[in-house]
Amino acid sequence: MSEARTAATEQPLILLVDDDPDILQLLSMRLNASGYRVTTASSGEEALASLDREQAAAVITDLRMEPMDGMALFAHIQQNWPNVPVIMLTAHGSIREAVEATQQGLFSFLTKPIDNRELRQVLDQALELGGLGAAPKAGWSDAIVTRSELMFKRLEQARRLARSDINVLIGGESGTGKELLAQAVHNASARAEQPFIAVNCGAIPADLLESELFGHVKGAFTGATHNRDGLFLAADGGTLFLDEIGDMPLNLQVKLLRVLQERKVRPLGSSADQPVDVRIISATHRDLEQAIAAQDFREDLYYRLNVAQLALPPLRERKEDIPLLARSFLDDIAQRTGDAVRQLSPGGQRMLLQFDWPGNIRQLRNVIEQLVALSPAPLIAESLIAEVLPEQASPALVPLKEAKRQFERDYVVRILRMTGGNITEAARLAGRNRSDFHKIMKRHELDSERFRSA
Repeated sequence: MSEARTAATEQPLILLVDDDPDILQLLSMRLNASGYRVTTASSGEEALASLDREQAAAVITDLRMEPMDGMALFAHIQQNWPNVPVIMLTAHGSIREAVEATQQGLFSFLTKPIDNRELRQVLDQALELGGLGAAPKAGWSDAIVTRSELMFKRLEQARRLARSDINVLIGGESGTGKELLAQAVHNASARAEQPFIAVNCGAIPADLLESELFGHVKGAFTGATHNRDGLFLAADGGTLFLDEIGDMPLNLQVKLLRVLQERKVRPLGSSADQPVDVRIISATHRDLEQAIAAQDFREDLYYRLNVAQLALPPLRERKEDIPLLARSFLDDIAQRTGDAVRQLSPGGQRMLLQFDWPGNIRQLRNVIEQLVALSPAPLIAESLIAEVLPEQASPALVPLKEAKRQFERDYVVRILRMTGGNITEAARLAGRNRSDFHKIMKRHELDSERFRSA
C-alpha cells in the first residue's frame, strides 16, 4: 500500500500460518515493518480458531503443515470465509499443487525463499481485490447441506451475486431448495440484518395476493376494517422472495413491474404512493420463456426479474448429498421429538442412493419422516424403506452421449469417495494415468478436495 497506515483501525489484519516458528517470526517482522497488522497461527486448526474470533483481510499460509496442510486449510477458508484471499507459500517441488489450487480459487502462491517486495505486491493486490467489506457473515449458507461440487459452485455464484443489489431469478425443479438459496443470498448481502420475507405466489388466491403484496387502506374492499401494510413495505430495506413467480396472474404482473420500475407501492384503495427499498429474489419451477411464448408471463417483467440467474440441480444430479441430507433430517426429527436418533441400515442407504427422487429434497424429507414414524427399532430396516419408497418408473431414454456422460461422472464420484479424494489412487483404480483422470474430473467440475474434507 502506498499510504502509511497510522491507526490500527486502518490496518488490515493479516493472518500468517506456518508450523515453523522461525518463518512466522521473520514474516511477521517484515509485514509489521511494512505497516500491516499481523496475527499468527502455528497450525491450520489454530488458524481457523483465529478466523472465528476475528476475520482477517488475507491469509498467508504454508503448504506443508501437520496435521492440517495448507490445501485443507484453504478449503475450509473457501467454504466459510469465501471473500478472504489466501496466498500459499510453497517449495519449488510443490508448485504443481499450488497451480491446481489457483484453479480452485487460491489467490496466489509464492515459492520459498520469499522475496519481501513480491510478497508485499501480491498482498496489496489481494487486499484490493478481496472485498473484505462485502464479506458475508459466518454461517450464511449453513442451512444448505451439501458436499456436491455442483452445489459448491452455485453457492459461490450466490455469494458473488449477493455483493450487488440486482434482482435474481432462481430456477429448478420443485423441492430443490430454492427458498434456502434465496435466504443464503440475503444472508451474504449487505441487507443481511434487514427482513427476509418469503411469499408463495402460487399458494395465495389471486384476489388476495395483491393485498398481501402491496397492502390496503381501510374500506378498500369488503372486510378491510383497517389499514394494512403489504409485504413490500414489511420487507423495506431487506429482501422479498417471490416463490413460484410463474403462477402470478397477468394483471398483478403489470402492477409488480410498476413497483420494480418506480420503487414505489400503492396500497389497494389508496391514491398515494409509498417509496420502498427492496431487493427481489424470485423463483419458479416453470420455463418462463415458454410461458412468455404462451402469453402467460410478461416479457418485460421477466427481464426485470432475471437480471441474474441461479439454477439449482435436482437431487438426482447430486446424489452424493443424499446420505448427508438423510442424516440431517434424522437429527432434526430426534431433536424435535426428543427421541433417540434413528439410523439407516447400510442396505437401506443404498436404496436411497439408487432412487431418482422426482420430488427432490422435499420428497426425501417426507420419506425420512415416514420411516421414523413407522420404524419399530432404532435401526431403520431395508424392508421398511422398500415399503415406503414409491415404485420407481422406468427411466426415460436419453441420448447415448448424455447417458455415457452421466455414467462417467457417477463412476468418478464413486471412486473419489472410495479413495477420500486421493487422485493418484483413484486414477490407479480407474486404470488411467493421473493426468487423464484429472482431465476427466475437470470435465465434470469435480474437486478432489471436497471428497477429502467430506
